[in-house]
Amino acid sequence: MSDRNSGGKLERFFEGKGFYIVLFLCAAVIGVSAWMLASGNRTMLKEANEANRPRLDNKKVETVILPPAKEEVRPVINPEPPVKPEEPDEPEVKAEPVETEAEPAEETAEVFEESTADSNVYIWPLTGDLERGHCTDQLSYDMTLHDWRTHEGIDILSPMGSTVTAAHGGTVESIYEDSLYGTCVRVAHGDGTASIYANLSQPCAVNEGDVVAAGDVIGAVGNTAICESGQSSHLHFAIEVNGESVDPLQYLPA
Repeated sequence: MSDRNSGGKLERFFEGKGFYIVLFLCAAVIGVSAWMLASGNRTMLKEANEANRPRLDNKKVETVILPPAKEEVRPVINPEPPVKPEEPDEPEVKAEPVETEAEPAEETAEVFEESTADSNVYIWPLTGDLERGHCTDQLSYDMTLHDWRTHEGIDILSPMGSTVTAAHGGTVESIYEDSLYGTCVRVAHGDGTASIYANLSQPCAVNEGDVVAAGDVIGAVGNTAICESGQSSHLHFAIEVNGESVDPLQYLPA
């Protein structure tokens, strides 16, 4: 009985204003639920953004300074040389003539002139230093043969090709080839003396039988003397008296 009454009351309630009250409550519940759902989504999105955001706490920030870019330097090709300023003309200085002393005439020319005036005078067959002297009373060392021996003559240093003249007037007695002293010319003076010119070049300037005076050309310095080939270029000159070797320095002027 009571159940019927309660059921009837409920039906009357929904038929009257109760229906709208219930509808309002349902709408309110739906709105509150929607608001809470939207608020929850915004909160979750904010937390997610904060979690994904990089943290700069306790991190050092380094500043990198980049150097300025280098400008390309292009070489200058064939630069024009600077123009040299013109220098003022300097006054011309005339050089004063220098007086030079006349050179003295060679001694050989004077000796040749004296020889033509006096046929008994001996002259040097050429000009040069004495390399090796006359030595018959004792032995001297021979630098070519590397032994000790006598030396029948003197060696007068002179370049190869130098002119050799007669030391005294006479007749060309012989021209021969010696096994040791090479090409030789022997001049007999007619008083028992004779002069020998050795180590000459070929051919000689005279022939056998020619009459020569002091200063006439006999030949030229050569290198035909095998026994003296180890020495410097020179003339081997000797004098004999009655076939015996004597020191030419006794006859030649000092």
